[in-house]
Amino acid sequence: MLTLTGAAAHAGARPSWCGPKKTSLALLDGFGGNSWREIARASAKQEAEKCSSVTSFHYSNAQGNTQKAISDIKSMAARGVKALVVFGDSGRAVLPAITSVYRAGHVIVPYRVVVGGKSGVNYTQFVSTNFKQNGVEWGEWIKKILPNGGNMLFLSGPAGNSQGLQELAGLKSVLGPKYKFVNSPPFDVTNWDPALTQQVLTAAIAKNKNINVIISDFGPSLVGALPVFKKFHRSIPAIATSDGNSLGCYWTKHHKTNPEFKLFTVATGIDNVRLAVDWAVAEATGGKLPKSSVYNAPVFENSVTGKPHPVECRPHLPGDIYLSAEMPAAEQAKVINH
Repeated sequence: MLTLTGAAAHAGARPSWCGPKKTSLALLDGFGGNSWREIARASAKQEAEKCSSVTSFHYSNAQGNTQKAISDIKSMAARGVKALVVFGDSGRAVLPAITSVYRAGHVIVPYRVVVGGKSGVNYTQFVSTNFKQNGVEWGEWIKKILPNGGNMLFLSGPAGNSQGLQELAGLKSVLGPKYKFVNSPPFDVTNWDPALTQQVLTAAIAKNKNINVIISDFGPSLVGALPVFKKFHRSIPAIATSDGNSLGCYWTKHHKTNPEFKLFTVATGIDNVRLAVDWAVAEATGGKLPKSSVYNAPVFENSVTGKPHPVECRPHLPGDIYLSAEMPAAEQAKVINH
C-alpha cells in the first residue's frame, strides 16, 4: 500500500469526479516491467491524490504471468480494496476474475486492453483508447509526405494484439492502393521489445530494397534498431509512431545526415490511466462521471510542420521518459531512477 501524500494538498481543489464517499483504490498491472508502466503507475497515484476521498492506493504487478494476474485481481478484492483499475495484458483470460469481482460489489475498471465482456455486466466501465484514430492520423501524415504512395513497414506488439489491429484499420481507412505494406499481415510482431524490434527491422531491411516509412506503436523501441540502416548504407526513412525522449533525441542528432528521416508522433498514452482512475473513483465515491470513457491520444510532434510541437529532446534527462505525459519530465526521471 502507498500513502497518498498529495491528497491533503489537493483537498481545496476537489475535481468533479471526486465524490464524498471514502474509497480505497488499486492499480493492477498485467506487466509492469518497463519505464512506461512505472510512469503510468506514478501517474495513477498522482491522479488519485487529487481526491481526498481516496484513503489508500495499492499496486500489483503480474509480471506477464496470466495466472498471477487472475490471482492479483481476486486477492486485491479479497483484501477489501473497493475500486480496482486493471491493465489486462492477458486480454480475455482475465475476464472471469474481473466479472467475479464486479458481481461481488466492487468497482472495477479495465482499461486500454480489450478484455471482452460488457460494461454493467462484467465490469463497471471499460476505458478504451482510440487507437484507430492514431492510425488515421499516421495515415494522413503519410499521404502528405508521400503523395505518390510508397512502401510501409508496420510494427506492433504481440501477435493479434487489439491495439495494432485497430491502428491498422485506421491506416487502411485513409491509405489507398498506392501505399503497400511490406510487412507480414497484419503487422510484424515485436512484442514492443527493443531487441526483437532490431531483429525484425534488420530482416525487413535485408528483404526490402525500399522502405519509405516505418509505422510503430511504440517509438522508443525503434531507437536501438535504427543504426541498422547505416550498416545497409541507407537513409533512415520517415517514421510515424508514439513519442519518447530517446526517439526525439535520436532524431535531433541524426536527421541532418538522414535526409528522408521525418518524424511524426502521437502521445504515447501514459495518461490513459488517469481517465481510468477518474472513472473508478467517481463510481466508488459518488462523484460526477467523466464525459467520455475513451482516451484520445493527441498528435504530439511533427518534424515537417513543427505543429502542434516540433520534435522535442531533453538530453540531460533519461531517454525512457515521455514528454507528452502530464507528469513533468523531471518527475518522470525521479520515478524511473528510484
